Amino acid sequence: MTEYAVELAGITKRFPGVVANSDIHLAVRRGEVHALCGENGAGKSTLMKILYGIQQPDEGTITVDGEQVRFRSPADAIKAGIGMVHQHFMLADNLTVAENILLGAEAQLGIGAKARARITELARTVGLDVRPDLLVERLGVADRQRVEIVKVLYRGARTIILDEPTAVLVPQEVDDLFATLRGMRAEGFTFLFISHKLDEVRAIADAITVIRRGTSVGTADPKTVTSRKLAEMMVGSELPSPQTGASTVTDREVLRVSGLALDSDDGGRPLLSDVDLVVRAGEVLGIAGVEGNGQTELVETIMGMRRAVGGTITLSGADITRAGTLARREAGIGYIPEDRTRHGLLASQPLWANRILGHQSRPPVSRGGLIDREAARRDTQRIIEQFDVRTPGVDVAAAALSGGNQQKLVVGREMSGEPVLLIASHPTRGVDVGAQAGIWEVLRRARADGLAVLLISADLDELIGLSDTIKVMLRGRLVADADPATVTPEELGAAMTGADGAAA
Repeated sequence: MTEYAVELAGITKRFPGVVANSDIHLAVRRGEVHALCGENGAGKSTLMKILYGIQQPDEGTITVDGEQVRFRSPADAIKAGIGMVHQHFMLADNLTVAENILLGAEAQLGIGAKARARITELARTVGLDVRPDLLVERLGVADRQRVEIVKVLYRGARTIILDEPTAVLVPQEVDDLFATLRGMRAEGFTFLFISHKLDEVRAIADAITVIRRGTSVGTADPKTVTSRKLAEMMVGSELPSPQTGASTVTDREVLRVSGLALDSDDGGRPLLSDVDLVVRAGEVLGIAGVEGNGQTELVETIMGMRRAVGGTITLSGADITRAGTLARREAGIGYIPEDRTRHGLLASQPLWANRILGHQSRPPVSRGGLIDREAARRDTQRIIEQFDVRTPGVDVAAAALSGGNQQKLVVGREMSGEPVLLIASHPTRGVDVGAQAGIWEVLRRARADGLAVLLISADLDELIGLSDTIKVMLRGRLVADADPATVTPEELGAAMTGADGAAA
């Protein structure tokens, strides 16, 4: 038996106008955590889709456990012992933990006692301490991730692809995940770990492969390589910092939220309770919280996507509590959504059409109430050049871009309307260090120019580095304030989970 669980040799994949992978080589030893690093658009996702059978290579070979294979679908990869946990979880909230795990795999052990015993056994392996009959909608992010890992283990995976597994976890949850991975590694499981968080890569990986502009450019030893060296291998520049420098906060209020309340759809605990906050011109107000504690609902209520049951929202002194979403945008709110694929882009439409979204009533894309397509195309080209969106042209569908390039397009669009307030919800989630640095610089310049920014981020270093003030949200309430100049990620994580005694 070969020492390698997976070997990729000479993998090349071409799309119209783009070579996504070019002669990539990757060898993953059995029983190791092998990290894959690279810029957005470098070809990591395409390579993993090839390994998981979603796409087929134009050239090159795949070898699993010493045997050359050709995967025509994910089912083929699963049969060969390869599983994938996607960054955006593939779980049905209205089903139980057990039902999610069994869905599509009923033929293996049925759906009775034998199947549930196997689920319980695997749950212990990954540290999932919840009842199998619990609805997934009641789980936190970390436990949802564990359910996803159990899903692939239940189907027989011994080599597991983890796509940005720490993107939505707080530091304590990252530590728990790494403990799980180390335990499973000791039992012979193999992991391909895709991440942009270079310090975490160095902490968990046994080996690192770097992909740059579609090809593998080298490997690194996490015991000796520095994060700065990894960043240089990935993007040819030093690791960026989110630090903003001197305060630019003024006395001018831009956004005031008073007593904001929002009921849940099912009559349970309110989603928002008595939320008060003020964002001033030249200020970045950061909101910290474990996902599912009301940050999403707060943003959607401010944007008019949800209707508050109590409280008021004012923008530059004008009451917008009952205004529609478009009216709020026209009043000067820019919006970088948490989920760009759901609320930020039309994936099947060209980039110039996506430039128009949310701005269809304003120049330069609208003149006299009519859409000006040529103006939209020209301004999209400007955004592409100014924000380094890597694409063959403005007519390419948004779905053809990598996640980081999609995000840069959204950021460029939202900054084009000269907003007075920018709501930035996880603005650098899933983007590489190069794109991250660019987005940070956009926020720094906008802050210096007097823009008010409401920042929601799961990246605590980003939140601490960019914010002038931080508020902690727990169970729909703002429960604590933190000073970015002195707070540590560990202290912030404790407040976010209620471990510091913050009440909800």
